[in-house]
Amino acid sequence: MAKSKSISQELLAATLKSLEDSKADDIVQIDLRGKSEMGDFMVICSGRSSRQVAAISEKLNDQLKADFGIYSKLEGKASGDWVLVDTGDIIVHVFRPEVREFYQLEKMWLPASEQAN
Repeated sequence: MAKSKSISQELLAATLKSLEDSKADDIVQIDLRGKSEMGDFMVICSGRSSRQVAAISEKLNDQLKADFGIYSKLEGKASGDWVLVDTGDIIVHVFRPEVREFYQLEKMWLPASEQAN
């Protein structure tokens, strides 16, 4: 179940800061409130290599554990192509650019007016 709006927003801000500090590319946030029960926000970003994708997700996981006591679920870290970080309220997808382009995950959630052609 989702936490209060202020905690969810605080968690989102911390997530975005961690991704920016890790030099993640093309960070997109999607508000899922009222659209899905899976979480309040989805964040999608890219790392330039498998190693950077794994490092971004690991740093985010460590940061959220230290700052909020949240133990995130990490999926896909071993391959480094696409890592899913599930905090409960926020779902973070960290992709290598080629993998992100192939799946085009943000197109499933963004309104047509916000989608790049």
